[in-house]
Amino acid sequence: MQWEALTSADFAAAVQQTGVCVLPIGVLERHSEHLPLGTDFLNAHRIACLAAEKEPAVVFPPFYFGQVYEARCFPGALTLRPTLLLELLQAVLDEIGRNGFRKIILFNGHGGNAHLLPFLAQSSLWEEKPYHLYLFQDVLNEEREKTWQATVETPLHGHACECETSITLANFPELVRMERVPPQPGEPRRRMSHLKGNYSGIWWYADYPEHYAGDARSASAEKGRALRQLLVDSLAEFIAAVKADQAVETLEKEFFSRERALREK
Repeated sequence: MQWEALTSADFAAAVQQTGVCVLPIGVLERHSEHLPLGTDFLNAHRIACLAAEKEPAVVFPPFYFGQVYEARCFPGALTLRPTLLLELLQAVLDEIGRNGFRKIILFNGHGGNAHLLPFLAQSSLWEEKPYHLYLFQDVLNEEREKTWQATVETPLHGHACECETSITLANFPELVRMERVPPQPGEPRRRMSHLKGNYSGIWWYADYPEHYAGDARSASAEKGRALRQLLVDSLAEFIAAVKADQAVETLEKEFFSRERALREK
């Protein structure tokens, strides 16, 4: 069920029926020359909606605010001040909770959020909330990972690659410009390889200054439908597991009870 497509009465019923809201998070950024700026949030939202058809849940409207500072040098990227971004995400979660959901699933559609979203989840221990936050990270199990690898033909993936282009072809064929796929793969430049053990914010640009990682020339809608189904099935299973879960609520109650006792001494 899509939040924005429900009437107010139907929304209230959906909250009671499912108890779970899925928040797919993407960004607006360059995806080489052939994919739309909204690739990440468009695909994440579509996958979440398909998963919610299998395992009923309410899917938050398309959300395109995330960590994508590495794309600020390209037209079309949308970024927010870091502190504002965190405040916005927390405010959105609080509003989802205010609307009655007691379980919220973050579904990441953008690699650049890989540090942001775990930090957001960890921050849930700062203040007790009436809802519980789940971040879906281990997307594919071993069997599905094998199927994924058997479906794709190219070895390098990461951004606007064979798999991402294929999934976008399956979801939004009208937005893909296959005639603009670069003639050469997007190989890492390794311009920071001399700094062993280092992490710098510029690392992605150092490797992929054209925001292309992989080789999309062999992408197809057929592959995309197969890959998409793996993601849909995995997310649907996770939604079911979250619905059945009682451990997070129990543990958080215990944690905050001890935290309050410590403050009141």
